[in-house]
Amino acid sequence: MKKVLIIGGGVAGMEAAGQLAVLGYSVVLVERKDVLGGHVRKWDRLFPNKRPSEEVVNHLLQKVQHPNVEIRLKRTVTDLRRNPNGSFLAILSDQSPVSADVVLFATGYHLFDAYRKEEYGYGIYNNVITSADLERMFKNGEVKTAEGKIPQRVGIVHCVGSRDTKCGNLYCSRVCCVTGVKQAIELKELIPNVEVFNFYMDLRMFGRGFEQLYLEAQQKHRVRFVRGRLSEASETQDHGIFLKVDDTLVGRPMKMTVDMLVLMVGFEPRKTTFPLLESLGIEKNEDGFIKIRDCHFDENRTNVDGIYVAGTCTSAKSISETINDACSAALQIHRNLSAKVKDKRK
Repeated sequence: MKKVLIIGGGVAGMEAAGQLAVLGYSVVLVERKDVLGGHVRKWDRLFPNKRPSEEVVNHLLQKVQHPNVEIRLKRTVTDLRRNPNGSFLAILSDQSPVSADVVLFATGYHLFDAYRKEEYGYGIYNNVITSADLERMFKNGEVKTAEGKIPQRVGIVHCVGSRDTKCGNLYCSRVCCVTGVKQAIELKELIPNVEVFNFYMDLRMFGRGFEQLYLEAQQKHRVRFVRGRLSEASETQDHGIFLKVDDTLVGRPMKMTVDMLVLMVGFEPRKTTFPLLESLGIEKNEDGFIKIRDCHFDENRTNVDGIYVAGTCTSAKSISETINDACSAALQIHRNLSAKVKDKRK
């Protein structure tokens, strides 16, 4: 039985593991945390249909409960090398070796570090939080300021760490716009009287159901969308956040105070995988993610034979796109390994 090593137990890693197991491969799934699920575990509800994140995680967990899947939790791959016969040998953080015919990187992404945007006050003012912080509040069932008060006015800033030359991230993180819309709706559902302002450059509602979610936020929940960049944030005496915004739609500056400011942080490459990539000669693209062979015909292979990729380790993706990409990677691995078996028989 051919063996596949999958590095990363998030959405992509779990989906690929389940698909490969059903196809008859032995899979070793390595995850650095003590549970599978990745970032999705931290989210409350998912766009566009507000499905609880637990449903997605539980669905994927069922797939990896297969006799062909061996799960190694609380471990990382510290060394990865190619054997003379073309297979791979990985050394895990517990010093255990894993041999594999091919390797699939499903290592995901890092969220942008909001501390790098000092002008927004994250880590300086207690009531400036990130979208991930807000999701934790949603999961706990209540949204309150650092002083324990229910916010009456909330500002949401889009594109924090994405499409930003100062941060060196010129790409769009794809899911921030719709996440900002979804979170605005959740705030209104949890706190009906709260005023919510979304500050955006432009809204990229590209996916199925995304535009409808945007219209729901506007028409049903009266969320205010302001096209403009936040130029300054400062703290008031009562711990509110005073904002200066350049409203580019009407061409005038805008000033207001909010009880809470939420920063929509984008995706960044997972830098902890860089040593492994460099040791094998795996190339990165201009954005720092793992480079794929061809954007139209070969999205799941790297420049190194036998090393495959799936999910957000190659670019920002939604959960649906990540699952589809993982299925594609599993099929690509199956085709290539099956072809090698046929060649040997000849």
